[in-house]
Amino acid sequence: MVTYSSLFDLQIMMFLLIAIGYFLGKKGIISKEGRQSITDLVIDVILPCNIVVSFMIEMNLHILTSCFVILLLSIGIQLFSAFAGKHFYPHADEKKLPVLRYGTLCSNGGFMGNALVGEIYGSQGLLYASIYLIPQRIVMWSAGISCFTKAKGKDVIKKVITHPCIVAVAIGLFFMLTQLSLPTPLDKTLRTLSGCTTSLSMLIIGVILSEIRASTIFSGMNLYYCFIRLIVFPALTLAVCTLLGLDSLVTAVSVVLAGMPAGTTTAILAAKYDGDAHFAVKCVFLSTLLSLITIPLWCMMMEWLL
Repeated sequence: MVTYSSLFDLQIMMFLLIAIGYFLGKKGIISKEGRQSITDLVIDVILPCNIVVSFMIEMNLHILTSCFVILLLSIGIQLFSAFAGKHFYPHADEKKLPVLRYGTLCSNGGFMGNALVGEIYGSQGLLYASIYLIPQRIVMWSAGISCFTKAKGKDVIKKVITHPCIVAVAIGLFFMLTQLSLPTPLDKTLRTLSGCTTSLSMLIIGVILSEIRASTIFSGMNLYYCFIRLIVFPALTLAVCTLLGLDSLVTAVSVVLAGMPAGTTTAILAAKYDGDAHFAVKCVFLSTLLSLITIPLWCMMMEWLL
């Protein structure tokens, strides 16, 4: 029987961190300039450390074989997400569209999803989640960044491949495939910096939220985005897994991860690249709030169906 106390604890913790950031922003303890400096710190230092650490998982031929299906499924979901980001928002204005595209392409699976799957489905589920998230980690720092950058052609490629987070993906893949270990002091340094990701990301969102009127959060476009992110994606994933007759644990992990809310990097990147950071924060906040309802429902549906 699945218990959900850890899920609620995780989501409430996120909202408490956002509330602290909101308070710090309202009181002026973190100014707009300070917020930008913290954003740069997260993007250029903290997140790259988090990415490298996330790839440091056990890997061998048996695991590669057993995880091949969920890897292919995840690639398919990412391709569909890219298609959906381009075609599901025909009436969005030019400023909001990059946020919607990125938010559709990249969920909060890396933080919330990994923790949740590990708590509910154990070590095997966590392994599947780690494999599932590999395509998203690559896409979010390649095609994802291109959603916000104005450069084209070779300029986009240059910006993407030199981005600290893409460099971190390459380093992480190297260590995952070679199974080499870092010296203990360096490994601990990376993991310590990686541990700051959640708290700093949520504080940034809280500070940006302090600049927004609460009455504008529940807009029609934001609710529509949340419906796509929290309902349509996991429903389609469940349908595909059922049609293919996939393993029950693979199906459950895939559906739950497909139904994660908008990734916190949606707001962070929008703020860094002069996108609509306010709208991005609204998407992250509302989708995370509504996921308090939808994620437990999907988990219970998986338990009932599988």
